[in-house]
Amino acid sequence: MHPMLNTAVKAARKAGALIHRASFDLDKLTVRRKRHNDFVSEVDHAAEEAILAVLREAYPDHGVLAEESGAHDAKAEYLWVVDPLDGTTNFLHGFPQYCVSIGLLHKGVAQQAVVFDPTKNELFTATRGAGAFLNDRRIRVSRTDKLDDALIGTGFPSREMGHVDEYLRMFRAVTHGCAGIRRPGAAALDLAWVAAGRLDAFWEMGLSPWDMAAGALLVREAGGLVGDFAGEDKYLETGRIVASNSKVFAAMLNLLNAKG
Repeated sequence: MHPMLNTAVKAARKAGALIHRASFDLDKLTVRRKRHNDFVSEVDHAAEEAILAVLREAYPDHGVLAEESGAHDAKAEYLWVVDPLDGTTNFLHGFPQYCVSIGLLHKGVAQQAVVFDPTKNELFTATRGAGAFLNDRRIRVSRTDKLDDALIGTGFPSREMGHVDEYLRMFRAVTHGCAGIRRPGAAALDLAWVAAGRLDAFWEMGLSPWDMAAGALLVREAGGLVGDFAGEDKYLETGRIVASNSKVFAAMLNLLNAKG
């Protein structure tokens, strides 16, 4: 395992253990609303602090972009992109679909990825050029070759309500064009599931870099394709992402961009 990936795994497991312990005492947590349908708990902050402590001890010169504490040396050559608890709303309701997500960018290009699901003890990892793994077992995207047969993941625009009409158009088109749609509620984990072949594709809008950085690398290293809704490599900037195996990627783009 690459030394930087090993550090990220150590950080993710430390945060995951903290999150898992807290899941047994949800009624004792302090929760704050950041904006509409966007919550943060003391667990988010504690998990992020645990992650950053590990990363900074190993790589004090690296920059960090983290959901709760923001950007620190964001222009650094190496930038860790951290979501300490993706799926906070799920977590706060005892809905067991959430994860820790840690990605490492070098000059803006993803190099390392960790997505850790503490409820299932599933560790998804990837190093650029070295493949994607689930608990040390190589994973690949699905072989589904027709969108009609595909199971698609998505995320509803529950925070930025201005996207609702646009999203509903896409939802309608994809619903008519695939075998089924699922909305589990944690984008980083959804992307990891595309990498593992559990979902054939995923799309969402209104995301932040920490929602996508690690999961996108997992998909690519598992043999899949990732892009924005134009099929270009600008999803970290636009917050719009579609990921799938290579056989249904073009069909997904066509549906997402269909008019009417």
